[in-house]
Amino acid sequence: MSSSQYRTHTCGQLTRDHVGTEVKLSGWIYRRRDHGGVVFIDLRDHFGVTQIVFHPDNAGAEMIERVTHMSLESVIQIDGKAIARDDSQVNPKMATGEIEVDVAAMTVLNEAKDMPYNISDDSIPEEMRLKYRFLDLRTERVHSTMKLRNDVMRHVRETMWAKGFDEFQTPILTASSPEGARDFLVASRLHPGKFYALPQAPQQFKQLLMCSGFDKYFQIAPCFRDEDARADRSPTEFYQLDMELSFTDEEEVFAINEEVVGGIFSKFANWGGEQERSVDGTPWRRIPFDEAMLKYASDKPDLRVPLEIRDVSDVFANSDFGVFKNMVAAGGAVRAIPAPGATEKPRSWFDGIGSWAQKELGAPAAPGYISWTVEGDFKGPLAKFLSQEQLEDIFKRCELKRGDVVFFVASKDNSLFKIAAPLRVRIGQDLGLAEENSFKFCWITDFPMFEENEDLPNGIDFSHNPFSAPVGGLDALQNQDPLTIKARQYDLVCNGYELLSGAIRNAEPKVLSTAFEMVGYDRAQIEEDFKGMLTAFKLGAPPHGGSALGLERVIMLLADTNIIRDVVIFPMTQRGEDLMMGAPNTANKQQLRELYLTHKNLPEEKQQQAPAEAAA
Repeated sequence: MSSSQYRTHTCGQLTRDHVGTEVKLSGWIYRRRDHGGVVFIDLRDHFGVTQIVFHPDNAGAEMIERVTHMSLESVIQIDGKAIARDDSQVNPKMATGEIEVDVAAMTVLNEAKDMPYNISDDSIPEEMRLKYRFLDLRTERVHSTMKLRNDVMRHVRETMWAKGFDEFQTPILTASSPEGARDFLVASRLHPGKFYALPQAPQQFKQLLMCSGFDKYFQIAPCFRDEDARADRSPTEFYQLDMELSFTDEEEVFAINEEVVGGIFSKFANWGGEQERSVDGTPWRRIPFDEAMLKYASDKPDLRVPLEIRDVSDVFANSDFGVFKNMVAAGGAVRAIPAPGATEKPRSWFDGIGSWAQKELGAPAAPGYISWTVEGDFKGPLAKFLSQEQLEDIFKRCELKRGDVVFFVASKDNSLFKIAAPLRVRIGQDLGLAEENSFKFCWITDFPMFEENEDLPNGIDFSHNPFSAPVGGLDALQNQDPLTIKARQYDLVCNGYELLSGAIRNAEPKVLSTAFEMVGYDRAQIEEDFKGMLTAFKLGAPPHGGSALGLERVIMLLADTNIIRDVVIFPMTQRGEDLMMGAPNTANKQQLRELYLTHKNLPEEKQQQAPAEAAA
């Protein structure tokens, strides 16, 4: 690194090769130790930590007195000589662990005063850490995570350029688009009463780029969605690797993403270095949506758990267990979750599974189960309602044997999936069947094009991306039951998280219009909302498709956390508030006047519920 007036080297640079070198370092006072008049300081900067030492015969009593009483996190510059540590003092965990710097001179660049908390204290509440995020970013764990974020982004760009993709930035201020979430609106001063929308995704623009003759496009795109927070989703904004290709099909999109995403995970899987983590080899498994919902009760299956759910509705339809029998007769279903070897578990484990399912998953009752003892007996709350033949049939379907257990989940609606999916994972983890330290990938394909929605005029809505091409094209839209039509839609899933979503696009004007008419749009509305895209499609559009990869979710998995705020450099709270900058805040009267808006006070109870919405 080139020298400056503040440093000749960084705090992560000096090694035994530098012993005897006169050096200048600058950084923050990270830790301090006083050993009988000799003061040791861990000096930290972006690149690492170097131990510096203040000896009375070199630094002098006045300098030692000053540094001894200076607040941690003060910024200093020191001049000194790199010396070798005693063999007993070498720290192999530090890049600079073989040396220390004997300080001869010190300049205080900025003395920290009135620190709100000790940044090395891991017990500080998240709200306080978010309020002082710039302090939180100084901690080794958070700082290194942000360096990981930077390295992943750089790797992505270099990979995409190497593959011949052109990078373009699409507009941030645009028109509203039906992406499935609420828009953030921006009032226009020049066009009173009209609003821009922040893009939920660059969907229409990237398709228009294909219509413009570009062959391969990508962008690390900011996306804005006014959504409720979840641990794995930011409530306001996120970044995605957006890509689109002309004259493409699913096979090409899959192959490119397996190289790109697989390359990211292969390069950074062992970031942190604490343990080896394996990455699935390509090509990755492909699972149709219907199969995923049957075997895993989820379109985001965690394949680290090898258990597969089985449908046993027909067995209980002919059983003496009235609750399940009636549920099946009313159109419901019964699913069996295998638990191999679970007869060795104590009764308290079964009780714990039941109470957890009720408390955490909202199950109306504890899941029933049947045990097949090593002696050959069938036991459990449901065993008495089934014949010997039915019991054997269930265990055979689940590929189980003596010593194993089957749990059951039943419902007349989609609550079955909300209970069965996490229950499958919990059982697999408790039984030690989950594959630890691995990244397991799969493609979910053949999504339904539409789903029931009684709130809409025609009773159906798009089940996924509305711009996906229907399998069978216009003929399917005109002649098939809408709920049986599949979309050329695909998701990439890793360890139970959806990382990527994409599709081969609906690029024919008539097909696109018909699909939107089926969910209740009238022709005038379609022409108004999609006039740019429809015009482009009518003037020569190539077949095209692409995907969007959630980069924060990728980094979240690589950083071994399940909280997405941990990998966002300046995150919002779960309520979408920036505690450091004070956003959102109220607009003053002058700002509102310029935008032709009036201030409206909400009722007191509404203000308490959502104070950020008190300005309209």
